[in-house]
Amino acid sequence: MSIAHPTSADYDTAPPALVQPETLRLDGVVREASVPAFAQPVRHGSLADLPFDNASAAPGAVVLSRRWPDGRWSDVTAEEFAAQVLALAKGLIAEGLTPGDRIAIMARTTYEWTLLDFAAWAAGLVTVPVYPTSSVFQTRWILQDSGAVALVTETVAQASALGPERDRIPDLRHVWVMDKGHLDRLGEVGAAHVTDGEVSVRRGVLGPDTLATLIYTSGTTGRPKGCALTHGNFFAEVDNAIELLHPVFRAGGDDLSVLLFLPLSHVFGRMVAIACLRARVRLGHAPSLRSEDLLPDLAAFRPTCLLAIPYMLEKIFNTARARAEAGGRLSAFDRAAAVARRYGEAVEAHKAGTGAGPGATLRAARTFYDPLVYRRLRNAMGGRVRHAICGGSPLGRPLAAFYLGAGIEIYEGYGLTETTGASTVTPPLKPRLGTVGWPLPGTRVRIAADGEILLAGDHVLRGYWDPAAGGVVPADRDGWLPTGDLGQLDDEGYLTITGRKKEMIITAGGKSVAPAPLENWLRSHPLISQVMLVGDGRPYVSALITLDADGITHWRRMNGKHPVPAELLLDDDDLKAVLQRALDEANKLVSRPESIRRFAVLPVDFTEEAGHLTPSMKLRRDRILRDFTDVVDGLYPAQ
Repeated sequence: MSIAHPTSADYDTAPPALVQPETLRLDGVVREASVPAFAQPVRHGSLADLPFDNASAAPGAVVLSRRWPDGRWSDVTAEEFAAQVLALAKGLIAEGLTPGDRIAIMARTTYEWTLLDFAAWAAGLVTVPVYPTSSVFQTRWILQDSGAVALVTETVAQASALGPERDRIPDLRHVWVMDKGHLDRLGEVGAAHVTDGEVSVRRGVLGPDTLATLIYTSGTTGRPKGCALTHGNFFAEVDNAIELLHPVFRAGGDDLSVLLFLPLSHVFGRMVAIACLRARVRLGHAPSLRSEDLLPDLAAFRPTCLLAIPYMLEKIFNTARARAEAGGRLSAFDRAAAVARRYGEAVEAHKAGTGAGPGATLRAARTFYDPLVYRRLRNAMGGRVRHAICGGSPLGRPLAAFYLGAGIEIYEGYGLTETTGASTVTPPLKPRLGTVGWPLPGTRVRIAADGEILLAGDHVLRGYWDPAAGGVVPADRDGWLPTGDLGQLDDEGYLTITGRKKEMIITAGGKSVAPAPLENWLRSHPLISQVMLVGDGRPYVSALITLDADGITHWRRMNGKHPVPAELLLDDDDLKAVLQRALDEANKLVSRPESIRRFAVLPVDFTEEAGHLTPSMKLRRDRILRDFTDVVDGLYPAQ
């Protein structure tokens, strides 16, 4: 059957009127775009009130589902969650934590993470996320810089690894471990020594301007900085996102759900978790991204919306295509993919008012392929997914169109830790594939003379944490936050990301090259895992390529290649030819001076563990260049 796509008639509550961004031109070029806020600013209270407000308004509403160690899921009502938050907040107070104290959380994406977040706020504390993959040095730095007095880890191993560094973290007084039942024990201590009224008093003194969290940037270079985000920053972000993204947070009554598997240590996952509690959309947590763990969670939870990064959506598509090829159905899959892309583009044109929508022939083709291809893809995600919120890097127009045609609408966004998440988002009623959308309501976007994106709005951080300066130092310049990213606004205010200022490659001939567009395009190839362009100060641009393990395994099987050691595989002429064809296609996107002239395939992938990727999958370019200096030099033999 054909899958319908959202129109204004699909909302059970009226969506906000589609507000075209106001744009400002300079010399004929759009330099600024803004959209007025959809939600009224919060003048009183804090995030700590959300569980209790939900319990008062809808005590029986299911607001979360909890995954137990044996894989079972159980629903948690608003009333039950508020009681758990209250109990844990009382425990934190009983242990002597005072308002404004920082408490660090080091865990995967689990129910306990969100529970502790809200309990800490209810106790008047400031939460400090720490990636569970962080090194001991990184963890110590964050604990020292933030002045954290308490740390909650998921595992005993995480706590033990910090043992030799304890003497260098003088403020740290408590270490609690989730796996040892310490959170339950805190609840028991709190029940014996702290009244409900004490928690109410602490909640009552919090306001929108109160510091809620210090999120340390993962840092592609240098030491991470603590972004000081207030309760008001989060309200401005999530309230406007909820109103804009009606299909995710409002439509469908009580049937909406989000399974969160991206790190809660990252602002993207954290913002969506808070938005789900704010809108009473059922929230689940999946701690593992491994397919053997995640697929059962998707099947059991059956979300209507997913959070994703482009790498994941590319992987899902490439895996589906590889399975079709292994089953002798590659031609059919490719025809289905082409139909989905045309269908998605026709839907986009109809919403933009530039087309009539999918015609009868295209609708019939899509109906034919739905049970053969699209439904199987949706079933792999649980069977009910209708939307995905995607960020981190551009997804690309072809893949966004494919998913739209396959029945999953992608809302791309762009933002920073400093902006509490998204600053631009795809407007559901008027998407423009290949862009990162319009300014989030309440946001202003400006393009500086050098192409840098500047942002302003109530969701922009108060400043950076600096203990030496006595707390928080401002991050903006004359009311505008410089992002370090480069972009362009089109005539209607849609933003396209073109690169990073610090990542610009200046060749020996003086040509400026933004590596991101070519890297993102190549990364979507089924045999490629990661790509990094090099060539700063060199005569031409080259590429370092790492191979996708699953893609290579499939390619070997389909081409009769026997497994060989990685160093021998790199000399395979057939593989080199496939990769060269991919580069040739990518080079069609750019001018000759910007094109990739040579490439090297590395015997290892870029990983976070090796220090080549940040936890949000961004390239640590300086570290990669340092570790593969000889390979890069070999790409320029004449120098």
